[in-house]
Amino acid sequence: MARAERYDEPGEAKKMQYRTFGKTGWQVSAIGMGCWAIGGNMWGPTDDNDSIAAIRASIEAGVNLLDTADAYGIGHSEELVAHALGKNRDGIFVATKFGNYGRGQGHPLSFTSKYHVFLCCDASLHRLKADTIDLYQCHIGNPDDPELLLDALEELVQAGKIRAYGISTGSLDAVKAFNARGTCSVVQLDYSILNRKPEADLLPYCHDNNIGTLIRGPLAMGKLTGKMTPDTTFPDTDTRQKWTQGENQAKFAADLEKVEQLRFLQTEQRTMAQAALAFTLAHPGATVAIPGAKNPAQAVANAQAADLPLTGEEIARIGQVCSPPA
Repeated sequence: MARAERYDEPGEAKKMQYRTFGKTGWQVSAIGMGCWAIGGNMWGPTDDNDSIAAIRASIEAGVNLLDTADAYGIGHSEELVAHALGKNRDGIFVATKFGNYGRGQGHPLSFTSKYHVFLCCDASLHRLKADTIDLYQCHIGNPDDPELLLDALEELVQAGKIRAYGISTGSLDAVKAFNARGTCSVVQLDYSILNRKPEADLLPYCHDNNIGTLIRGPLAMGKLTGKMTPDTTFPDTDTRQKWTQGENQAKFAADLEKVEQLRFLQTEQRTMAQAALAFTLAHPGATVAIPGAKNPAQAVANAQAADLPLTGEEIARIGQVCSPPA
């Protein structure tokens, strides 16, 4: 699948793009907002007021899709989304996930019963202060019993508690199992300049099967902002702390070296982060990129990336630094 199917020359750039979200038919913004970091328990210190302001700034900038999960901050992220939206939710799509609540604390549900899914859904509806979840995603990358989960999700659709469902995974086999009935609407997957593996299978499969995609990790968890060095350290509460430990240090340094070779992407009109987001949006199998933001300035800068496309020449030069899969 050729990458060049979706990008505009700089002179043709537009404001926020809205794209059809797979078989849902929804018109969603090309840039969404990922709400993992604002949960406050895995990305270092956060301020709830800044997080709420970031959500509202995203929406003012044209973002109409927010992605969260019950496990983010053990429910706190969902609560912040609800607080930020209030009662004015017209035109805003909220996506959340089930499957990892309590896992980090050593108390995950087994999901051997559909009632485990029902329980998680009702809890998320309560925290989101909503009657219906737009997109409900399985947060278990390789579920043991996809059929059981699909049965549960179909019942939730019939009950009006969710509108559509999908899975967050990096496994093509898991996606195929979740789409065995042709009812998987969305796949959330990790994709960036530094991780082009999904170009080989996941993105083409989703494109060919009319499955919308949520692109998580488009900034490689901050590496592609160009602000990190091999000496960068992270707080104990930051999941990225492992990058600076043991064998992970070499990969961290190697990734940052690639980022240095990509400095040509940074211009007076575009930051490194915006270029990285534009790269993900250029793939025909990508629908929405969902970078995180901890404050309004980050949120607005992310949203503006939809108006700053890469050229074909720039995409080719990226390939010289980070090769696409064979």
